Amino acid sequence: MSYCKQEGKDRIIFATKEDQEKPSTAIIIESIDEEPGLTLPNGDINWHCPCHGSDIFGPCAVEYRDARTCFHNSKADPRGSDCHDSMMPWVRCLTEHSGIDLLGKGEDEEEEEEEEQDDNGFHEALEIDRKKYESSNESNKVNSS
Repeated sequence: MSYCKQEGKDRIIFATKEDQEKPSTAIIIESIDEEPGLTLPNGDINWHCPCHGSDIFGPCAVEYRDARTCFHNSKADPRGSDCHDSMMPWVRCLTEHSGIDLLGKGEDEEEEEEEEQDDNGFHEALEIDRKKYESSNESNKVNSS
C-alpha cells in the first residue's frame, strides 16, 4: 500500500510495485509550441518576452515601458510619430546611462538579435527622436553662447 509523507515543502510518495504496474491516471497538459512573442494574443504587450532584453529591468525601465506602450498603441502614420513626448525621456535616460552594458553582449550577438526582432519600426522611430533631441540640444548651446 502506498503512502505520502510531508517534509517541509516536499511531499514524498512511497509507491508499491502494484501501484506502479497500474496505468497512470495523470493528466498531461500539452505545452504551447510557440511563445507569444512581443504581442500577446489579446493584443497587449508581452512584457515577459525576451525580445525586450534588459530594457524592462535597466535604469531606464520606466521610460522604456512608457515609450513602448505609446508606440504599441500608436495609430499615427508613420507608427510612433505621435510618441515624441513619451520617447524623449527614454532617450535622455539612455544618453545619461550610455556607458552601461547591462547584458555584456558583443557586437555579433547584438546584430543577430536585431535581425531576429520584429519591432515594427520602434527602434527606427526612437533613432529619429534621438537625432531630433541631439540637434535641438546643439542649437540650444549655439543660441545660448
